[in-house]
Amino acid sequence: MKVELLVVVDCPNEAPATALLRRALDELDLGRVEISTQVITDPAEAARINFLGSPSFFVNGLDLFGDPGRLPGISCRVYPTSFGAAGLPSLADLKSALQ
Repeated sequence: MKVELLVVVDCPNEAPATALLRRALDELDLGRVEISTQVITDPAEAARINFLGSPSFFVNGLDLFGDPGRLPGISCRVYPTSFGAAGLPSLADLKSALQ
């Protein structure tokens, strides 16, 4: 399992996203899985990998929260949560996407 956190430069949600992803993996008994962080700076690369904003959670090259209606690009990302739009998905949503 290849787990990547994709971010833009100076993403304010990078550290919280890393902590959230680690917690989700730990709670799913996947604590030994390494997380790699990739900084996306090039719009062409963003388009090639379908990067929908920062932070994005990828497993084996696929966005866990892919949205076919959204255009890729170098931007911040928001996630729908039960409390409204947020800079991170909920722990429950992330764990569900990882399973």
